[in-house]
Amino acid sequence: MEREVRTWWSPTVGREMGVARYGHYGKPVVFFPTGGGDYLDCERFLMVKALAPLIDAGRIKLYAVDSANQQSWMNADVAPTAKSAMQARYDAWLTDELAPFIRSDCGGTDQRFAACGASIGGYHALNVTCKHPDVFDTMVGMSGTYVMERRMAGQWDENWYYNDPVQFVPNLSAEDRARLGGARFVFGLGQAHENPAYTWRVANLLGAGGYWNRVEVWGEGSGHDWPTWRTMLPMFLDRLV
Repeated sequence: MEREVRTWWSPTVGREMGVARYGHYGKPVVFFPTGGGDYLDCERFLMVKALAPLIDAGRIKLYAVDSANQQSWMNADVAPTAKSAMQARYDAWLTDELAPFIRSDCGGTDQRFAACGASIGGYHALNVTCKHPDVFDTMVGMSGTYVMERRMAGQWDENWYYNDPVQFVPNLSAEDRARLGGARFVFGLGQAHENPAYTWRVANLLGAGGYWNRVEVWGEGSGHDWPTWRTMLPMFLDRLV
């Protein structure tokens, strides 16, 4: 399996950001880390190994990316509006820095990407797909923390609105609804240590808008942890790519 690690200083986020790429060909798949993780967690927790059959077959080209969670949603020492401002900067990093890098790394491809992640990584996968369906057309979320309003402590601003699919998706223009209409959303939900209300709230919202989505509730023994996610993601991507 081809593996390459890249880091660069991001003027958008204001710190070094990393990307680990696995594979030689296939649909670009962006993997977002969990709340305390980084771009190498995908490898540390054996998700790359679980996805190896799809990677080695040239069906997917995996890009595990850094997050700004510790500077935004996970940072208890800053004001809620500072969290949403950093999230807006991270979203700009995804479109202005990461997406061009991936397209160049894939020989200038114009195909759209898949976004996936677990826990808060699921939120990022959902947000980027809903905001940028011209870049992402497939989303897989596992045990996702999709509803982030409690981290805003009752405050509101435009950065928060435009990075909260629960708020902005119902108000999309007809043109934006048409663009998002081609996307597919898959949600995996385990049984242990989960908050299923997050998943069902988002799935019901997407369903009400006519957007294709599927929720899979797994049985006993599954939960909010890597062993479940390592089983879920290869199965979901095998169906979608």
